[in-house]
Amino acid sequence: MTDATTLAPAGPTTAAVAAVRGRRSQRRGIRLLFVYGLVLALIAFWPVPVDRGAAGLLRTISRTVPWLTYDLIETTANVALFVPLGVLLALALRLHRGLVVPLALVTTLIIETGQALFLTQRTPSMRDIVANVLGAVIGLAIVLLVERRTAAR
Repeated sequence: MTDATTLAPAGPTTAAVAAVRGRRSQRRGIRLLFVYGLVLALIAFWPVPVDRGAAGLLRTISRTVPWLTYDLIETTANVALFVPLGVLLALALRLHRGLVVPLALVTTLIIETGQALFLTQRTPSMRDIVANVLGAVIGLAIVLLVERRTAAR
C-alpha cells in the first residue's frame, strides 16, 4: 500500500511563494512610486514655498521650543518627504537596490536645479540635497530591516 502523502500533489515551494509575493510587492511599489512622484513634483515645483501659510505656526513653535528652529523643522520635513522614495524605489528595484541612493540623489538634484532655474520664490540648498538623500537612505534601510526580520521567521 502506498503512503497517502506520496500521492498528494506537491504544494508550491517556499521559494516560489516568496518569488510571487516579491513580484506583487514590486508591481505595487512601481504603481505607488508613480503616484508618489506626482505628489513630490507638485510639492517640489510649487511656485511659492509650501510652508508659506504656516509661517505663524512655525514661529510660535520656535518661540515655545527654542531648539526647534525653522531650519530643523524644514530639514526634518525634507528627510520625511524622501523616506517614501527610498521605500518605493527599494520595492520597485528589488534586484537593483544599489540604484536607490543614486536615483534619490538624481531626483533631488533635478528638483533643486529646477527650483534654482525656474522658481524665483524657492531657495535650493545643499542642506536640502543632503536631507532628501538621507530620507531615501532611511526608507531603503526600513525595507531591508523589514525583509531581514521577515526572512528570520
